[in-house]
Amino acid sequence: MKILVVDDEPRMRKLVSDFLVNNDFSVIEASNGREALNRFYEEADISLVILDVMMPEIDGYEVLRRIRENSKVPVIMLTAKSDEKDELLSFSLGVDEFVSKPFSPKVLVARVNAILRRTTADGSAQRIESGGIVIDKLSHRVLIDDKEIELSYKEFELLSFFMENKGVALSRDKILNSVWNYDYFGDARTIDTHVKKLRAKLGEHGNNIKTIWGIGYKFEVTEKEREYESGQNK
Repeated sequence: MKILVVDDEPRMRKLVSDFLVNNDFSVIEASNGREALNRFYEEADISLVILDVMMPEIDGYEVLRRIRENSKVPVIMLTAKSDEKDELLSFSLGVDEFVSKPFSPKVLVARVNAILRRTTADGSAQRIESGGIVIDKLSHRVLIDDKEIELSYKEFELLSFFMENKGVALSRDKILNSVWNYDYFGDARTIDTHVKKLRAKLGEHGNNIKTIWGIGYKFEVTEKEREYESGQNK
């Protein structure tokens, strides 16, 4: 799994990175908030972010806030501060762990492993297959009939949510709360726009996303696709 380590102190980055590499993780480094955001969006399969609070250009809080606008990737915040207000701010922004400096690198790696186990177990499966569509969450890829298609981040999250809830009628509010997060106050019509684009990219498989008038949407495979899945599972 790939981990992004963000800290403006080179020695701290090396210390953390070395321990992670020794525990079979792949590591990407960034020395400030701006570089961190660039690296995060350049790489499609980052599994976790270790983020320092006090950094030049863009601090850790702002980096976390921007990441949470588009991603639920686990984030561990590192800080020399131990003030309760700092911890509360971090958690309000969506941090998963708050670690005060100085810390034991071994304990940090243990926390990394614990979070990744928890998010993998608590979340949906890392590979979802239904109706000829395959979602690989670890590599952030979508395959249709074995051919990869390109989706935006929100389209990927939306399709994942639909397939994880196959056969369930989902209201627009439920979709907003789950895909756009609970703090989103935008117009629910943004869902309709994303669904329209997603259907177009899925081609004939876009018909699996059914409109439930007066409610929202439901992902449902056709009888032909059910027979195909049944045959694949035998």
